[in-house]
Amino acid sequence: MSREDGKSFELRPIGVIKESDQGSVLKLFPAYLGGLKGVEEFSHLWVFYWFHEHDNAEGRAVLEVHPRKDPANPLTGVFGTRSPLRPNLIAMHLCEVREFRPEKGEILVDRLDGKAESPLIDIKPYLPYSDRAEDLRLPEWAMTPPSS
Repeated sequence: MSREDGKSFELRPIGVIKESDQGSVLKLFPAYLGGLKGVEEFSHLWVFYWFHEHDNAEGRAVLEVHPRKDPANPLTGVFGTRSPLRPNLIAMHLCEVREFRPEKGEILVDRLDGKAESPLIDIKPYLPYSDRAEDLRLPEWAMTPPSS
């Protein structure tokens, strides 16, 4: 990837997302298994992955969307939404850990909106003292959960 100043950087996947009938599986590549030490002590993890199915020039060029794909919602910049269409396709999701399988390099989590084979970018523990917000302000369209 190139930065505006001409310097570049790389994101390297640490694994992939797999699907099971029990939830989503974070499958780490062998080179990253040492990074799992201590993860079993956390009940919730932030999972960062790549929206690989939307990785095309057209999708990366979209800068305004109707949140939740609902035309009744106001046209909003992608940085004010969770749209998978954006310049960089980094996604994040807070997940509850259901099972930790270090011998397989796997973590079974409750749910993840990533698709099977989505590249896994990073995993971070949920820390309640720094990961929650107080005095929230939200637009009206974001006040209620999306309908399924």
